[in-house]
Amino acid sequence: FNEGNTLIASVECYNQRYGFYPEAVQADKIYRNKDNLRYCAERGIRLSGPRLGRPPADKTLQKELRQLERQDAGERNAVEGKFGEGKRRYGLARIMARLKETAESVICLQFLVMNLEHRLRVLLFNFLRYLWGQNRAFLRPAFW
Repeated sequence: FNEGNTLIASVECYNQRYGFYPEAVQADKIYRNKDNLRYCAERGIRLSGPRLGRPPADKTLQKELRQLERQDAGERNAVEGKFGEGKRRYGLARIMARLKETAESVICLQFLVMNLEHRLRVLLFNFLRYLWGQNRAFLRPAFW
């Protein structure tokens, strides 16, 4: 199974859901095959990763492309970091479900827990910040 063949189906699913194609797709190098590159070029989609062939002779164009690649890599790193956190802290690396539907349910529930925990952290932070601003004596130790 080569997962590089799933890009076209994923982009079409995105188009069906939102009604337009994405501006860019941040993907692994395995997705940068000729079929996917041609498909993305026909639809005006930028596929992240190193360009094929020689770098352009124009230094300003080369600098712009390098900045764009760096920006794409930064966006992709944020997403990959969340997947890594899910594998480390929430058990996404240890899914033991045998059926496809069960595995998908487990994955969805784990991402739900990740989102709920994030919301709870933000809520608690804002609540404590509110208390700190309203009544500093409440958070100060009694022996001061």
